[in-house]
Amino acid sequence: MKSLFNGFCIAFSMYSKIPMPRVEWDRRNMRYALCFFPLVGVVIGALLCAWGEVCFFWERGPGMLPFVLVGAVIPVIITGGIHLDGLLDTADALHSYEAREKKLEILKDPHVGAFGVIAAICYFLLYAAGLALMRTRSQLFLLGIGFVVSRALSGMSLVWFPAAKRDGTLYTFASAADRRKVRVVLATTLALCFISAVLIQPVSGACMALASMWVWTYYYYMAVKRFGGITGDLAGYFLCLCELAIVLTVGAVGIFM
Repeated sequence: MKSLFNGFCIAFSMYSKIPMPRVEWDRRNMRYALCFFPLVGVVIGALLCAWGEVCFFWERGPGMLPFVLVGAVIPVIITGGIHLDGLLDTADALHSYEAREKKLEILKDPHVGAFGVIAAICYFLLYAAGLALMRTRSQLFLLGIGFVVSRALSGMSLVWFPAAKRDGTLYTFASAADRRKVRVVLATTLALCFISAVLIQPVSGACMALASMWVWTYYYYMAVKRFGGITGDLAGYFLCLCELAIVLTVGAVGIFM
């Protein structure tokens, strides 16, 4: 039980800015840390749904613009931008059109390039556009579930996809994980999310599931072809793309529902 609690603390310490007790990051404590990764998405989803309730359904709610602007940065506030950093680094690497080894070096470069800045601007504009299409509680619930889906898929990639290198934080988490149990927990979490989404809104929920799985498939083939496997930055890139695809899908399908 203690190792489970320590794994929970490690997951939240790594993937969020929520204060956690200090625990030792050894292999024993990290065995099940990835199982708790989706819970960070639960926190983000709950906060975004609560903010939507305040903006839309309270008698004197602030309305759409505050919902869009604040809603777009809620995930960044909770995570500290750890995944957004991967989006910027990966955008720079992909648009360098260099050899695989050079792309991997660009991922490690602490400086941001022009394509990273462009990617960040486009990401937030598109994400805000998706949020602006939210109108109903069911859409908010689907969006909240989406934060759990993206993290379940990201965690599954760590224990299923090949790693591009034998060092770094991602490899540390992947090598320390009890892969069989982590796969079962994350796959079960993903299945429950998809079932819940379809029950809440059948068409939008199904489209959300298909969109997230399409991005996950793209992530695998892109990472293997361009980088020889996944890295921590690529995992952040995927999570941002997955959440962007989900908000745009839920918003766009909602127009016709």
